[in-house]
Amino acid sequence: MIRKRKRKTKKILVIDDEENIRLLYQEELKDKGYEVILASNGQEGLEKFDNCNPDLITLDIRMVGLDGLDILKLIREKSRDIPVILCTAYEEYKQDLRSWSSDAYVVKSSDINELLTTIKEILK
Repeated sequence: MIRKRKRKTKKILVIDDEENIRLLYQEELKDKGYEVILASNGQEGLEKFDNCNPDLITLDIRMVGLDGLDILKLIREKSRDIPVILCTAYEEYKQDLRSWSSDAYVVKSSDINELLTTIKEILK
């Protein structure tokens, strides 16, 4: 009898202060078969990062309190192995040296196909 290996569902932590974005990402990522954990700010995101062991993180840059680049630095101090995708509506952060330790940079739009494609490529 040949046993199929049970495939682990990949966990994605979405850290974004915009509720509509969190819910959109959650819906789209669940439809693609991912487990989604949501965080509405940087502090909550760091706590969930420590507790849920995600396979990938999507991270907004402009947030109240800890911004995404500060969070990225703290995540990288703990782990260089977890892929982080910066998702922002502002393209100018791409030139910020602090953003270079991310695995990808996606500019937010109403069409999230670029984000979905980037996630699929990183997690394969």
